[in-house]
Amino acid sequence: MATRTIAGKTVQVNDEGFMTNPSEWTKEIGVEIATEEGIATLTDAHWKVIDYCRSTAPSLNGKSPTLRQITTGTNISTKELFALFPKGPAKKVAHIAGLGKPEGCV
Repeated sequence: MATRTIAGKTVQVNDEGFMTNPSEWTKEIGVEIATEEGIATLTDAHWKVIDYCRSTAPSLNGKSPTLRQITTGTNISTKELFALFPKGPAKKVAHIAGLGKPEGCV
């Protein structure tokens, strides 16, 4: 397993750059990954989605929630999710939240 230093902390990542140990994640890591993903500022709406995904993952055996689960759980529409996390919100939010790549994402 590879490691990478993000926001001054060394974390385990897979070959696609997704963190493999969610307990290593910090908000500072999330902010740095978001910047790398082209999201300059994380708003309250972004954090609502990130926090939902992180709190839901344990009940999904550590897996990231699907786009549908995110929209249902946060009451944020798919259109709004694409505005918050352009070009693949489920994959992008999972990456920022320090979770594994969602199943079904290419």
